[in-house]
Amino acid sequence: MEFKINDAVYAYEIYGQGTPLVMLHGFTGSMKTWHPFINRWEDSFQLILIDLPGHGRTRVNKPRSMEQCSKELKTLFEYLNLSSVHLLGYSMGGRTALSFAMYYPEMVESLILESVSPGLKSEGERLKRIEKDDQLAKRIESEGLISFVNYWESIPLFKTQKNLSYDAQQVIRNERIRQSPEGLAESLRSMGTGSQPSWWNQLTELKCPVLLLTGKLDEKFILINEQMTKLLPRNEFQIISNAGHAIHVEQPGIFGKIVKEFIVNQQSNC
Repeated sequence: MEFKINDAVYAYEIYGQGTPLVMLHGFTGSMKTWHPFINRWEDSFQLILIDLPGHGRTRVNKPRSMEQCSKELKTLFEYLNLSSVHLLGYSMGGRTALSFAMYYPEMVESLILESVSPGLKSEGERLKRIEKDDQLAKRIESEGLISFVNYWESIPLFKTQKNLSYDAQQVIRNERIRQSPEGLAESLRSMGTGSQPSWWNQLTELKCPVLLLTGKLDEKFILINEQMTKLLPRNEFQIISNAGHAIHVEQPGIFGKIVKEFIVNQQSNC
């Protein structure tokens, strides 16, 4: 399905009925990353899977900032008659989910953030990251998508994915090489960690329940999430064994169980 707003066309899919759960993918991914969870969750929730700007089948003529993307997601939710949702996001999709909750807290029942940061704390860090992301974007534009994916698969963040089966690794790679190089470059520049707002100073204002998930082998994000737990008023933090950055890929069974139980618990507490 498609939703047109301004100069953008957002691709989305809906499965099941019940409590709305919106699912946002990571950089170089698409809504397909969540397909293995449809059978697990569609009997309990209404699943709304969305391709973010620069990814999958979503098309934008101009780059989207995190604020613009959040505003358009709000319009999409209103079009779908969703007054409030549970939001699940992985990595970039988690940063988008957190940003949406900051801009529109009244529309978020709970947040499930997998391997997520609230941005960078200092202006210096942000400027360095903006420069780094621009260099990556130029690499995509000059060397092409396949060369970039080869590089992206080799960075330390995804080292643990080498332990996946060959077929599982190929599924991830195929999703990456189906992306638009122009879309990925725009995403890095407009919705990257450096260009997005830093939410560190506002985390204390977020009143909805938040589930933080990191892999035990993802030391960088464990440290980030430990700091987040000290600021978020209502949070649970779980570290998943035998997993790195992409818990939903590396440990889908336990991931599916934890997410479902968290949302069901929030419903029972209402």
